[in-house]
Amino acid sequence: MKAYRCRICGEVYIGIQKSKSCPFCGAHESYFVPAKEWKLLYCETLSGITEENLKKALDLEINNTNFYKAVSQKSSDVYTSSIFKGLSKVEREHASAICKHLKSQKPDSDAGSDKANDSDRDNIEEANKRERNAVKFYGKAMKQAGEKEIKEFFNALMQIETDHIRLTD
Repeated sequence: MKAYRCRICGEVYIGIQKSKSCPFCGAHESYFVPAKEWKLLYCETLSGITEENLKKALDLEINNTNFYKAVSQKSSDVYTSSIFKGLSKVEREHASAICKHLKSQKPDSDAGSDKANDSDRDNIEEANKRERNAVKFYGKAMKQAGEKEIKEFFNALMQIETDHIRLTD
């Protein structure tokens, strides 16, 4: 067995080989490194635009966490509920990673703050819309970031959110 760490969220994965994606944040395999070589994608000093974009990203991730949690609790379909429970956990992990960059505490999520629709189909369409907006935002934030580590961080989030679109299509 070997220990690997994710450069996006910092979580540890133990296995015979690297996972294809981080089971905690969804980062692609390329972001896993042997635990001995691990260094979190982190920048000590942030530009004003980067800090502002990280704050927007945190709001985005917390809102999506809340919505996905609400959908997982409302859906009567086990598969749909499971997908949204998993998405909620991944988005929450993104919020935690963003807080590391902002050197701030992770805000409490409030599942009641972003209500789910009555229809699973409507919730899936809403999720798809949210993920497309996230991809667009992270692409813009990546271009605006002057810090190499933050560019890579936003790129990873863009890849993960793109995977979520495929999941909800």
